[in-house]
Amino acid sequence: MMEPDPPPAASSAIVKHSLAIAGHRTSISLEYAFWDGLKTIAVERGLSLASLVAAIDAERGAANLSSAIRVFVLNWARSRK
Repeated sequence: MMEPDPPPAASSAIVKHSLAIAGHRTSISLEYAFWDGLKTIAVERGLSLASLVAAIDAERGAANLSSAIRVFVLNWARSRK
């Protein structure tokens, strides 16, 4: 179930989530807008949030995971235009 849109100021608020990725727990801090986009992508692809993040993690190279997620969501949004 998707969460309702936050007020505009809240979309830039940092939200921290803990997920299990590749067998270990990790915490990821992202702005609400990126979490919302990531959840939308996961639903569209029929994946759990953890599975989608694991796929991004596997492809990120040397990038920090939070940054890799932001770029992934940005590229997804750009491709929808």
